[in-house]
Amino acid sequence: MSIRTTTEPDRSHRADSYRPGTTIGDWRPEDDAFWQSTGRKVAQRNLWISIPALMLGFVVWQVWSVTVVKLGDVGFGFSKSQLFWLTAVPGITGGTFRILYTFIGPIFGERKFTAFSTLVLVVPMLWLGFALQDTGTPYWEMVLIAAVCGIGGANFASSMANIGFFFPKREKGSANGLNGGLGNLGVSVVQLVAPLVVTAAVLGAPAGGPQRDSKENTDIWLQNGAFLWVPLLVVVALLAWFLMNDLKVAAAPFSQQKIIFRRKHNWLMTWLYVGTFGSFIGFAAGLPLLIKDNFQAQGYQATTYAWIGPLVGALMRWAGGWLSDKMGGARVTMLSFVGMAAALVVVIFALPSGSDRGSFWAFFLGFLAAFFFSGLGNGSTFRQIPVIFRDQHAREAAGRGPEAGAAALKQSEMEAGAVTGFSSAIAAYGFFFIPAMFANLQVTTALWMFIGFYATCLAVCWWFYARPGAEAPS
Repeated sequence: MSIRTTTEPDRSHRADSYRPGTTIGDWRPEDDAFWQSTGRKVAQRNLWISIPALMLGFVVWQVWSVTVVKLGDVGFGFSKSQLFWLTAVPGITGGTFRILYTFIGPIFGERKFTAFSTLVLVVPMLWLGFALQDTGTPYWEMVLIAAVCGIGGANFASSMANIGFFFPKREKGSANGLNGGLGNLGVSVVQLVAPLVVTAAVLGAPAGGPQRDSKENTDIWLQNGAFLWVPLLVVVALLAWFLMNDLKVAAAPFSQQKIIFRRKHNWLMTWLYVGTFGSFIGFAAGLPLLIKDNFQAQGYQATTYAWIGPLVGALMRWAGGWLSDKMGGARVTMLSFVGMAAALVVVIFALPSGSDRGSFWAFFLGFLAAFFFSGLGNGSTFRQIPVIFRDQHAREAAGRGPEAGAAALKQSEMEAGAVTGFSSAIAAYGFFFIPAMFANLQVTTALWMFIGFYATCLAVCWWFYARPGAEAPS
């Protein structure tokens, strides 16, 4: 069933209606014949363009997590608290704009919106690159740039909601895991690549001259960590415009999407996703400064180690989706919360305390484990959402005929997409709250609070989704 917007004859079944750059009206991923002959190829093409677009969005969102590490060394006189706030501010705008992007993509068409939302990120990257070349740039302007960079994180909401429509139920976990997991790699990519490209004039004279690193007594080009991504953003935006597709079945005005705010499972799954993705993105934002503040004096550099944690978490997101397709999302989600809680206990006891210098390797391995399990949970929760809503609507339509069944399937897909985007929006505030808590509380206090929150998530997941006789097994 498709949404008709004109009175022209429906030609959406023709083969040429599935070519790149078109709007597709006839989309039946649950029909095995259609999926094997046409659907899989089209879905895979859209997925593999969505992934680099999402990855670059994460790059822009997380660029400050690595930029702040060097600001003091080149002459910016910002305090430790101010640096943490520069890391945290993109989380506010990222989460807020995710709410908007959740609902605006289906209104305008995800192909067009993916292209636009990628291209617009050129603006904060250019602005940041120029601002970093002047140590007199005021703090308020840096905060404003950080806020605009946060828009890059909003792309996740529209991207994940969109990709879910392309794939059948049996492959949604893997598809969402690939899109989200490889997209999340943008965190590791920027934390690995940016520190490398700032060490030489790799972008030539147009990128500007060097700054002096007072700590290393060498020249660095801090602006390269921003300018590098500009041409890539332009190229990927063009690929999205010309090679992706809009789906009529995914089109929905806000008046239809807002029903999710009356769905209990929207709020419950949002709570769980705050625990998984909120932890992933918040730890990724805060880890570089945690390493610098607690272990740099012992010779451990944040830029050497921080990128590895988000890499582990991003790769495990796909594994979480795949594993959930095999054994059920709720079980994997519960495993993720138990694992994250245990990992943070290790981190707490590895931190320096008083005359105790702590143990960097126990600290770092504990955080790697936390990223590992958060990645599993990121994949499993996004597999749970479409299953919960599909099963709920299927039960309501049971015995009412094939037309009611088709309408229920379409409604479940729309609601699942909106819930996916909305839950990701609320969870994105972890990018803000976790670094802010590290800046304003004792680190160990903050970590114990996270462990307590995981206990509530574990209880919610078990009661509603995992126990025998659960309301919505998933």
